Amino acid sequence: MLGVFLDRDSAVEHRDGRLALSALLPCVDVLSLHCPLTPETYQPISAPEPALMRHDAVLINTARGGLADENALANALHQGALAGAGIDVPSTAPPVAGNPLPAADSPNLIITPHSARGSCESRPRLAGQPVENIHHYLDGAPTRVVH
Repeated sequence: MLGVFLDRDSAVEHRDGRLALSALLPCVDVLSLHCPLTPETYQPISAPEPALMRHDAVLINTARGGLADENALANALHQGALAGAGIDVPSTAPPVAGNPLPAADSPNLIITPHSARGSCESRPRLAGQPVENIHHYLDGAPTRVVH
């Protein structure tokens, strides 16, 4: 499996292997979105992007609903431009009337209420991590530090 990635255009430093979004999309089997929702990251996936992807590709958004244009995504799923999508939270939660994704009734779409990370197996580990992190911090050796 080859993992490719996209850095923000405004990133201070670009990593080796960085691809432009238009070059990355035709290459992927799975496009997985993992970024905060900011003005800079709002809807990088809109109408043109699904058309660049392979018809057997899948879009996974475990981050924020505003990263993908929901009308464009619903259209791509209905037209067969994408094989499927998994969305952990729509742009508004709960979804408002008129949101095309919950109304799409697509067999190739899974929407969870911002809970996809919460499997039964992961909950005990997730519950223990904050305590473990505090102990490490108090011992002068913090773990899982995000800069």
